Amino acid sequence: MISGSGTNLQALIDANVPVAGVVSNRKAAYGLKRAANAGIPTLYFSLKPYNDEGKSRTAYDADLAAAIKEQFQPDLIVLAGWMHVLSSAFLDQFPQRVINLHPALPGAFAGKEAIGRAYAAFQNDEIEETGCMVHYVVPEVDAGPVIAQAVVPILESDTLTDLKARIHEAEHQLIVQATHLVLSQT
Repeated sequence: MISGSGTNLQALIDANVPVAGVVSNRKAAYGLKRAANAGIPTLYFSLKPYNDEGKSRTAYDADLAAAIKEQFQPDLIVLAGWMHVLSSAFLDQFPQRVINLHPALPGAFAGKEAIGRAYAAFQNDEIEETGCMVHYVVPEVDAGPVIAQAVVPILESDTLTDLKARIHEAEHQLIVQATHLVLSQT
C-alpha cells in the first residue's frame, strides 16, 4: 500500500518479492505506474468520496479491507509509504499481517515528518543517530512490535537532504529484509 512515488515498492520489486497488488489512496501516486510497469495489478481507493458523503474513516477502512481481500487475497500487507492511519476496522481483517516502514527508530518521532524532526533534534544536540524500522501495525501510530530496524548516524556535515537520502537507502534494504522475514514465518 502506497501514497506516493513508490521507491520502497520499487525496492521490493527489484528484490523479486512477490507482490499480488498495489493499493494507493492517491490517484497520481507514481508508485501506481511503477506497479503497472512491473505487471502488478493496482487499486486506487480514495478517501474523498467517503468524506464527501459524510461517511466515517471506519467505513472507509472496512470497505478498503474488503476490496483488498476480494481483489488480492494477500498473505501480507506492506505499508510502504501509505499515509493514512488504519483503524481496527481494517487491521482486524488482517491480524498480524500488516507491517509498516517508518523512517525513525522505535519510540522516536512517530508520525509524519520523522526525518525532519530527527534532524532538528540533532541540531539541538538531543540525538546523534536516527534510523528506520519495520513494525507490525497497531491502531496507535508507529507503536507496533518491531520486526527489524536500522540505525543511521547523523553526520555533522549532513544537510536534511543528505540525511533523507541515507535513511531512504537504509529503508530500501530494510523493507526487503523485513518482508522476507515475515513471509518466511507465515
